[in-house]
Amino acid sequence: MSADHDQATTGPAPAGHGHGHGVNADADRKVLSGALALIVGFMIAEVITGIAAGSLALITDAAHMLTDAIAIGLALIAIRLAARPPAGGFTYGFKRVEILSAQANGITLLLLAAYFVYEAVNRMIHPPEVKGGLVLITGLVGIAVNLLATWLISKANRSSLNVEGAFQHILNDLFAFIATAIAGLVVLLTSFGRADAIAALVVAVLMLKAGISLVRDSGRIFLEAAPSRIDPQAVGAELCALDGVVEVHDLHVWEITSGEPAASAHILVAEGLDCHQIRVQIETLLAERHRLTHSTLQVDHATGDDRSAHCSDAHGTVHRSVTAAGREPDRASPNH
Repeated sequence: MSADHDQATTGPAPAGHGHGHGVNADADRKVLSGALALIVGFMIAEVITGIAAGSLALITDAAHMLTDAIAIGLALIAIRLAARPPAGGFTYGFKRVEILSAQANGITLLLLAAYFVYEAVNRMIHPPEVKGGLVLITGLVGIAVNLLATWLISKANRSSLNVEGAFQHILNDLFAFIATAIAGLVVLLTSFGRADAIAALVVAVLMLKAGISLVRDSGRIFLEAAPSRIDPQAVGAELCALDGVVEVHDLHVWEITSGEPAASAHILVAEGLDCHQIRVQIETLLAERHRLTHSTLQVDHATGDDRSAHCSDAHGTVHRSVTAAGREPDRASPNH
């Protein structure tokens, strides 16, 4: 390549770089399948018991467990699909299948929560007869089942948004069953039927919390937003602080899927310097400080003739070295 135009994409990875993203498929399939079997089996028993006991709290718990089962089932499908190599137009493979399922699961949680809030308010106004003994026994069994399911999923790779979502749902279910057991005990001892509706409201609030979190996190990935722990402006400033870097533009940071961030940028370096060496320094900085081990960098020499052309259509902020003579400070591109 010529001395005045040296372009490079991600080259030799810095120390610690690896491509083993995602989950350990065999190990995670086993623990997720075990948790799924527990949840589905108990969910069926809970629906039958809830109808027999006239308990909205139990039926609400069962609905929450249904979303957990869906989340785990979709996570298992996502693990299998994510293992497929990229092909055709799917240059990232099917890594975002888990994000689709996470968003669907989050929306389902929000809809179910709204319905159960409505039902609970009705039961607060017109409390039906509730069999406290059945509610108490089912709540205690539910606590044991959820403790075991939580332990199983905690052994899986929780960097997956689906796996982490399922873990949080089951953990919420544990608290919900505690509330249900308390409600059953109150009904059994005092005949205060509204305790069941209050427990259902507690579960609905937990469902709202989990649903909002899933929709927010999956939405950020679909919108190509930077991971919440990474500030692209700060990253651009760090890159410009490296010796020899004159300008950074077209800097993009996003997540391919949960736990797999990526970055790309166009870097201009001072004339006469080794572009490859500076690129390796940048890759090392991105990997070590920000865990951005997937980076695609175009590195060129900055010359008086081509600098304006490089920046004529920059996306976002243009970062310029404050130490370079005659350079302007960072500015937002007027083109985008």
